[in-house]
Amino acid sequence: MNIRKQIMAALAILVLATGFSGCGYNGMVNREEAIDGKWAQVENQYQRRADLIPNLVETVKGAADFEKGTLESVIEARSNATSVKLDANDLTEENLAKFQAAQDQLSGALSRLMVVVERYPELKATQAFQDLMVQLEGTENRISVERKNFNDAVLDYNAFIRRFPNNITASLFGFEKKAYFKSQEGADTAPKVDFGAKKE
Repeated sequence: MNIRKQIMAALAILVLATGFSGCGYNGMVNREEAIDGKWAQVENQYQRRADLIPNLVETVKGAADFEKGTLESVIEARSNATSVKLDANDLTEENLAKFQAAQDQLSGALSRLMVVVERYPELKATQAFQDLMVQLEGTENRISVERKNFNDAVLDYNAFIRRFPNNITASLFGFEKKAYFKSQEGADTAPKVDFGAKKE
């Protein structure tokens, strides 16, 4: 009986040691930190886009008789998007959906703005407008890349905490599944925002 208890104790120590090894607890910590880093990059790119919008609005505002309502919707959407803050430790599906909805609202407002801009060839021909479009297009591409990198890190983490015996360690120490960015229909590529002047 004594030997049986010793064997059980040895097995328990082995399981705990495995849980705290690089393929257990420490591996979860490392993967969670990777998600935090990827999330910071996602936020940086969305902030970069938001920072470009005031200059874009000011440039467009100079066009004669430009639709005031269109600019106001962009300004309001930017305000909503920058007000939704999400901590990397609180990446639930619900919270990430709210964040994404606010960003999508801003994307929609920008798309509507670009449609209206098509009626103002003199505006599109200005160097300031063209420079802003290049920056905005580059930022949209970076957002797409960083969202993919974030989703890849979440996939790695979520799969890791579900594997045995990692799932036991995850349950004991509160490592929970993280949410992904979900693509909307037609969102598999970065939005096209290249509205530079067309050559006649």
